[in-house]
Amino acid sequence: MKINNLIIFIFIFFTLEKASGQIKDSTLGLTNPDSNLYTTLINRLDSIYKNDQFYRQKRRVIEKEYGRQSIEIDNLWKKIHEIDSLNLIEVKEIITEFGWLGADAIGEQGNKAIFLVIQHADIQTQNYYLPIIREAYKLGNLTSEHLVLFEDRVAIRNGECQIYGTQIGRNSETGEYYVLPLINPEKVNIRRSKLGLNTLEDYVSFYDIEWDLDDFIKNTDKCN
Repeated sequence: MKINNLIIFIFIFFTLEKASGQIKDSTLGLTNPDSNLYTTLINRLDSIYKNDQFYRQKRRVIEKEYGRQSIEIDNLWKKIHEIDSLNLIEVKEIITEFGWLGADAIGEQGNKAIFLVIQHADIQTQNYYLPIIREAYKLGNLTSEHLVLFEDRVAIRNGECQIYGTQIGRNSETGEYYVLPLINPEKVNIRRSKLGLNTLEDYVSFYDIEWDLDDFIKNTDKCN
């Protein structure tokens, strides 16, 4: 009877400790923050998310009114880059202290805020966080959509070919969008399907692109 009571006590203690957010995560080597700290982080990341998106959401309107090559667009991007630099300082601090927190801890928007800030960072920063992002995906703290966006962006910025077709270019003269160089384009939908993603045809339709495999192969530099 005493042994049974001890087992019950240990089980209850562990459950309470887990619920309070104080159980050590052996994978990350961090102690998860308590609920009050989570709330603080959520509020902080909410501000970061809004700052990240506010001026970017103005781009289409300003571009339509003043043109893609206008001073207004140049000034907008200067403001965006300034905010990105400030956001990056905060997000680096958060990741360093807590690891890459998932949506279960800080909500989908908080999780997305962390991703967007790193996604909008310089290539040196992105190269540094690439293995961290891959690990976050394995742990369930990042979606497959975010993973492929980051994988492709880093590849393109490093002068390599993308894997999943998420990176889109734009013709500076016509304004038309096109898919940037893609390795083994004939197998892209197989790769996307393995991660639970929709087809490339569906993805690029958002940019008013009609995916034509033969045309892409004909007009795009071949990837190794």
